[in-house]
Amino acid sequence: MSELPENRENNMAAVVPADFIPAQDPTHPPGDGEPQTSPGMNWFVLRVASNKESSVQRTLIRKIKIENFQHLINRVLVPTEKIKEIKTDKNGKSKPKIIESKLYPGYVFVEMRLEKDGRIPQDIFFLVKETSGVGDFIGTAGRPTAMRPEEVEKMLIASRPPEAQPEVRMEFQVGDHVKIAGGPFEGMEGTIDSVDAVHGKVRVIVTIFGRATSVDMDYLLVQKYEDGQ
Repeated sequence: MSELPENRENNMAAVVPADFIPAQDPTHPPGDGEPQTSPGMNWFVLRVASNKESSVQRTLIRKIKIENFQHLINRVLVPTEKIKEIKTDKNGKSKPKIIESKLYPGYVFVEMRLEKDGRIPQDIFFLVKETSGVGDFIGTAGRPTAMRPEEVEKMLIASRPPEAQPEVRMEFQVGDHVKIAGGPFEGMEGTIDSVDAVHGKVRVIVTIFGRATSVDMDYLLVQKYEDGQ
């Protein structure tokens, strides 16, 4: 957005296309059965300051509604994911914590309608440019570069609301030496054989009566083994 759009007497902001259907929720991707991109629009990538993605999204949506510019910018997306992190404290206790992280730090995705010559509409240029934390659209000479269909599809899938049950982010890896902290095998040592992050489970190889045996258990029942424990 280094080049200012030309002034025009017939501004696009005054013309609402007959086929335009505003998004019910401009912070969510199109629903099942809906087209990935609204007619006459394309998806573009907006660079923003680190950790400002959500505030830029909220501010843009608010400005767009106030100015009735939904026919120029229909959606503003910030793909995120919810992760359940489980770490062991210094006392050997495992504590879960749910965090929400940005999948594309430093970027916001905008579904936008351009002028016929590929420039940003003047009203939208100023609306976006005067938003705190905003950098430039990816592109050159005031003409943003539209995302390719495969890029749009990947981004929209990532933008779906995080599941109610977040994926577990485990600090263990296959081969780690661990100690079982609960259940019928409490106090035994073993080795991580596999990790199921989706369900929060691990498979541990332990020695029972002289034979190596695999045991499936909840992740919370396992601690990393340290000498002296």
